[in-house]
Amino acid sequence: MAASTMAVAARAQQRKKNVLFIAVDDLRPQLGCYGHRQIQSPNIDRLAAQGLRFDRAYCQQAVCAPTRASLLTGTRPDTTRVYDLQTPLNTVRPDLVSLPHHFRNNGYETVSLGKIYHHANEDPQGWSAAPWQPRSDWAGGWRAYRDPMSKITVAQQDAVLRAGYESARKAGRNTAEPLYGRGPSYEGPDVADSAYPDGMTCERAIAELQRMKDRTFFLAAGFVKPHLPFNAPKKYWDLYSPADLELPARNEWPEGMPELAGSEWGELRAYAGIPRKGPVDEGALRMLIHGYYACVSYMDAQVGRLLGELDGLGLREDTVVILWGDHGWKLGDYGAWCKHTNMELDTHVPMILSVPGQKTAGQATSALVEYVDIYPTLAAACGLAVPAQCEGLSMLPLVENPRRKWKAAAFSQYPRGKDVMGYTMRTERWRYTEWISRGSGELAARELYDHARSDVASANVAELAANAALVRELSAQLDKGQGWKKVREAAGA
Repeated sequence: MAASTMAVAARAQQRKKNVLFIAVDDLRPQLGCYGHRQIQSPNIDRLAAQGLRFDRAYCQQAVCAPTRASLLTGTRPDTTRVYDLQTPLNTVRPDLVSLPHHFRNNGYETVSLGKIYHHANEDPQGWSAAPWQPRSDWAGGWRAYRDPMSKITVAQQDAVLRAGYESARKAGRNTAEPLYGRGPSYEGPDVADSAYPDGMTCERAIAELQRMKDRTFFLAAGFVKPHLPFNAPKKYWDLYSPADLELPARNEWPEGMPELAGSEWGELRAYAGIPRKGPVDEGALRMLIHGYYACVSYMDAQVGRLLGELDGLGLREDTVVILWGDHGWKLGDYGAWCKHTNMELDTHVPMILSVPGQKTAGQATSALVEYVDIYPTLAAACGLAVPAQCEGLSMLPLVENPRRKWKAAAFSQYPRGKDVMGYTMRTERWRYTEWISRGSGELAARELYDHARSDVASANVAELAANAALVRELSAQLDKGQGWKKVREAAGA
């Protein structure tokens, strides 16, 4: 045995398991390994071939900050009290011990690169060093543009927004300052991968792996694409032809859907060239789908480089790898875009878990799992105690037997205004939602969708007389958002 091989073998016997924690923004389960025929995601597909693919995983709230706060504490939004993008976790629940903090308390070096929390400073106790963010000569993160024409558009749009804001303030209107730095909704310049933040994050992650190869680490690498704007190097755009892309199967909201259940997809409408009201035309639809696919392939390439370095350093057999997307995303489905609802497309997420020594590599499970399950799973996989605060279950039994009996339901939620909370539950076949006044507890609306064949629903069938008994049963199971407690107890028994 070569000396280097002997060193790797000796290290594997002595060390605790590392964690490579890969977060992806706005990634829906539309990848090659999930059976999508057009997306090119060879590196994530290879990870799925080495791990367990979760076909029915669900986030707890379909927007960035709340879902990440929930996942990283193993608790649900009603526990974190983070429901929006403006509330950092440590300002409302500093007492919760985060996932990286738990690993740090157990001797791990914990490193945060790119986008992990929505706010970089949400968890100062969780990391061994201050979280690292990519920087460049212009805007970074999700606002990074590299095409000179895009930068001109940004400057023009910012000037208009600023003039409107100043005019409103002078007129005495109490209006929020607009979010600057949004230009076109996509671009594809001929630049290197490292020109954009995800390429920078990958390079930093590779350097950190090299630095920590003889330590015990929890390395979190957060990629922002395919978040808007859909900006990726030209070579990834060249992988697809807009004319050949599959268009959404349905361009209208489900029949009978209550108005408060939908969204106006204002996130996309803030970009230049997108209409402020009404749908996008077919040309823009195809270009936006094209851009999303290009960004997925760009991000996939960074994942491939990172996993290649993990293999090259001989660390794969020591390392638990998990890849997850923070929530789903509508890509023209229902004639809508983005997230911000309780719909199946927004709460259904991709997740792949690879545990050293697992015998289920390349398999998939249809068990209903949730992002609150990630914290106890990683703790258990690394031999750490699972904190009592965790409101999910370790998924390691599914790694051992993907077809075993598991949870009867997965739970998510989304607020509307200050008073109404929509609680939603996914069972084997159904998605059932109740919109409840948080002040009075009164029911404002309910939804019931049949997902036996598709993630896209055609009609809300909650009010059909034939479903009255089913609705009563599901309502009792949902129990105003607390039904997860009964489900957890039953599954953990």
